Amino acid sequence: MPRQPREKSESGIYHIMLRGINQQTIFEDNEDYFKFVETLENYKAVSGYKVFAYCLMSNHIHILLKVE
Repeated sequence: MPRQPREKSESGIYHIMLRGINQQTIFEDNEDYFKFVETLENYKAVSGYKVFAYCLMSNHIHILLKVE
């Protein structure tokens, strides 16, 4: 059975969490972290969302952003 679609936030603020499968490492070295932040910045410029905070750990990521 498929998952129900997520509801849109009235405030437009979302906490996004990404995890590696089975706690697998998703960032091997500093270059991986820098590339992720660079990608986040590039898409921010294109999409116009605002990033309030992010936390990058070796096996998961938290992002707090607002969609306009």
